[in-house]
Order: sequence, then C-alpha cells, then structure tokens
Amino acid sequence: MKPTGVYSDLRGRTYHLCDLDESERDLLEVFVQYAQDHPDWGEYSNFRRARIGDFYAARGLDRQQTIATPLWRIAQDIGSRLLVAAGHALVPDYRSDLEDLIRTHFRTRREFCEATGISEDMLSHVLAGRKHLAIDTLSQALERIGYRLQITPRP
Repeated sequence: MKPTGVYSDLRGRTYHLCDLDESERDLLEVFVQYAQDHPDWGEYSNFRRARIGDFYAARGLDRQQTIATPLWRIAQDIGSRLLVAAGHALVPDYRSDLEDLIRTHFRTRREFCEATGISEDMLSHVLAGRKHLAIDTLSQALERIGYRLQITPRP
C-alpha cells in the first residue's frame, strides 16, 4: 500500500505525500518497511543514506538539493523515531526549539537573554531541563524578538 495523506514529523512539520511523485512514494514505502524490519538506527541510517543518495543522484540532484527534498526529511525523521523508540533520544520539545532559535539567530546565549529579558541563570536551568518557563513569560520574551508560541499537532 502506497503512503498517502500527510506525514507529521517529530517537530510537528507536515508533508503532503501527494506532493511526492510515484517513485518517491515507492521509495518512502521501502524506508517505512525497512525501518519496521530493521529497527536498529545505524542499520536503517546506512540503508537510507545509500538509497536516497543514489535515487536523487540518478535524477541529477547534488547533496544540497537532495537534503532539501521532502522525502529526505521524512526518511531522516523515520530514523529519529527509531532513536526515540530505542531510548537513545527524546522527542523534541520547546527547549530544543529554543536552543535552535538561539543557535541560529544569536551569537551567544547572553545576546538572546538581553533581547528577550530572560535571565541567563533561568535560561540555563530551562535548557538543562531543571525548570520551565511560564507560558506568559515565554510568550512575552518571544514577542520581543519577533516570534510567537504555536500549538502544533502531536506527531
């Protein structure tokens, strides 16, 4: 049975499988089946990389173009799910999103704290998993830097 509908990754991003062509949907089906039959992340990851690399190379795509495809992102997420299922990784939460935001848009945590009004000590505790930010505190801090909280479907 061909994958259909919408795929939601661990971060809540959605991919419409109808946007994949028939060959991509066939390969996705192979990845899903392989992950079910071989739940070891390393084994799946090696299989996925080789298959998807060859698949898109035959279409003339380079690595940068390949990793931008929805199929590559879905296949990678399947591997992430294997890590979570094995207990080697956690499902991303707001802390991982916050870390990504800081890493990609600010030179330092201090710069982020100055821009948002969150104390460095509090941020350290939050990112280490020892404390939580209240929703209104986080919302106000994000507003100061042009972001907002969003509720997404659970994967």
